[in-house]
Amino acid sequence: QVQVAESGGGLVQPGGSLRLSCAASGNAASIHPMAWYRQAPGGQREWVARISSGGSANYADSVKGRFTISRDNARHLVHLQMNNLKPEDTAVYYCNRVGGTWLWGQGTQVTVSS
Repeated sequence: QVQVAESGGGLVQPGGSLRLSCAASGNAASIHPMAWYRQAPGGQREWVARISSGGSANYADSVKGRFTISRDNARHLVHLQMNNLKPEDTAVYYCNRVGGTWLWGQGTQVTVSS
Protein backbone atom coordinates (compact mmCIF):
# COMPACT_ATOMS: atom_id res chain seq x y z
CA GLN A 1 0.00 0.00 0.00
CA VAL A 2 1.39 3.39 -1.00
CA GLN A 3 1.86 5.82 1.86
CA VAL A 4 1.87 9.58 1.48
CA ALA A 5 3.20 12.38 3.66
CA GLU A 6 2.34 16.04 3.40
CA SER A 7 4.34 18.96 4.77
CA GLY A 8 4.66 22.72 4.57
CA GLY A 9 1.51 23.95 6.28
CA GLY A 10 1.37 26.67 8.87
CA LEU A 11 -0.22 29.89 10.01
CA VAL A 12 -0.24 32.73 7.52
CA GLN A 13 -1.97 36.09 7.24
CA PRO A 14 -4.53 36.76 4.51
CA GLY A 15 -2.72 37.53 1.27
CA GLY A 16 0.25 35.42 2.26
CA SER A 17 1.76 32.36 0.60
CA LEU A 18 2.67 28.81 1.49
CA ARG A 19 4.20 25.93 -0.43
CA LEU A 20 3.05 22.43 0.40
CA SER A 21 4.98 19.29 -0.47
CA CYS A 22 3.87 15.71 -0.91
CA ALA A 23 5.98 12.58 -0.88
CA ALA A 24 4.77 9.07 -1.57
CA SER A 25 6.31 5.64 -1.21
CA GLY A 26 9.17 5.05 -3.60
CA ASN A 27 8.64 6.93 -6.84
CA ALA A 28 4.85 6.73 -6.77
CA ALA A 29 4.42 10.50 -6.79
CA SER A 30 6.45 10.72 -9.99
CA ILE A 31 4.54 8.23 -12.09
CA HIS A 32 0.88 8.61 -11.10
CA PRO A 33 -1.57 11.44 -11.66
CA MET A 34 -1.63 13.27 -8.33
CA ALA A 35 -4.03 15.60 -6.57
CA TRP A 36 -4.35 17.84 -3.59
CA TYR A 37 -7.48 17.82 -1.47
CA ARG A 38 -8.54 19.78 1.60
CA GLN A 39 -10.95 19.43 4.46
CA ALA A 40 -12.13 22.45 6.40
CA PRO A 41 -13.41 22.15 9.98
CA GLY A 42 -16.85 20.58 9.91
CA GLY A 43 -16.68 20.10 6.15
CA GLN A 44 -16.13 17.29 3.71
CA ARG A 45 -12.88 16.61 1.91
CA GLU A 46 -12.82 18.43 -1.42
CA TRP A 47 -10.60 18.33 -4.42
CA VAL A 48 -8.33 21.35 -4.94
CA ALA A 49 -5.94 20.61 -7.80
CA ARG A 50 -4.65 17.73 -9.87
CA ILE A 51 -1.74 17.12 -12.19
CA SER A 52 -1.39 14.43 -14.82
CA SER A 53 1.65 12.24 -15.30
CA GLY A 54 2.55 14.53 -18.18
CA GLY A 55 2.22 17.71 -16.16
CA SER A 56 -1.20 19.03 -17.20
CA ALA A 57 -2.95 20.74 -14.31
CA ASN A 58 -6.55 21.47 -13.34
CA TYR A 59 -7.90 23.49 -10.45
CA ALA A 60 -11.07 23.94 -8.48
CA ASP A 61 -12.72 27.26 -9.28
CA SER A 62 -12.16 28.46 -5.72
CA VAL A 63 -8.37 28.36 -6.08
CA LYS A 64 -7.88 28.99 -9.80
CA GLY A 65 -5.36 31.75 -10.40
CA ARG A 66 -4.01 31.56 -6.85
CA PHE A 67 -2.73 27.98 -6.47
CA THR A 68 -0.24 26.12 -8.66
CA ILE A 69 0.37 22.38 -8.57
CA SER A 70 3.67 21.05 -9.86
CA ARG A 71 5.77 17.92 -9.98
CA ASP A 72 9.44 17.40 -9.14
CA ASN A 73 9.98 14.01 -10.67
CA ALA A 74 13.68 13.97 -9.84
CA ARG A 75 12.87 14.12 -6.14
CA HIS A 76 9.52 12.28 -6.40
CA LEU A 77 7.59 15.19 -4.95
CA VAL A 78 4.41 17.06 -5.76
CA HIS A 79 4.02 20.66 -4.63
CA LEU A 80 1.15 23.06 -4.14
CA GLN A 81 2.14 26.71 -4.27
CA MET A 82 -0.59 28.75 -2.62
CA ASN A 83 -0.61 32.53 -3.10
CA ASN A 84 -3.02 35.24 -2.01
CA LEU A 85 -4.39 32.98 0.70
CA LYS A 86 -7.82 33.70 2.12
CA PRO A 87 -9.39 32.73 5.45
CA GLU A 88 -11.64 30.30 3.59
CA ASP A 89 -8.54 28.37 2.52
CA THR A 90 -8.10 27.27 6.13
CA ALA A 91 -8.16 23.48 6.13
CA VAL A 92 -6.12 20.33 6.45
CA TYR A 93 -4.53 19.67 3.09
CA TYR A 94 -3.96 16.16 1.79
CA CYS A 95 -2.33 14.69 -1.27
CA ASN A 96 -3.19 11.41 -2.94
CA ARG A 97 -3.37 9.75 -6.27
CA VAL A 98 -6.16 11.21 -8.42
CA GLY A 99 -9.31 9.50 -7.18
CA GLY A 100 -7.98 9.11 -3.65
CA THR A 101 -7.20 5.44 -4.00
CA TRP A 102 -4.22 5.35 -1.67
CA LEU A 103 -4.20 5.33 2.10
CA TRP A 104 -4.71 8.91 3.31
CA GLY A 105 -1.88 10.60 5.16
CA GLN A 106 -2.23 12.85 8.18
CA GLY A 107 -2.33 15.97 6.06
CA THR A 108 -0.83 19.34 6.83
CA GLN A 109 -2.75 22.14 8.55
CA VAL A 110 -3.07 25.48 6.77
CA THR A 111 -4.52 28.32 8.82
CA VAL A 112 -5.15 31.72 7.24
CA SER A 113 -5.88 34.31 9.86
CA SER A 114 -4.89 37.80 10.90
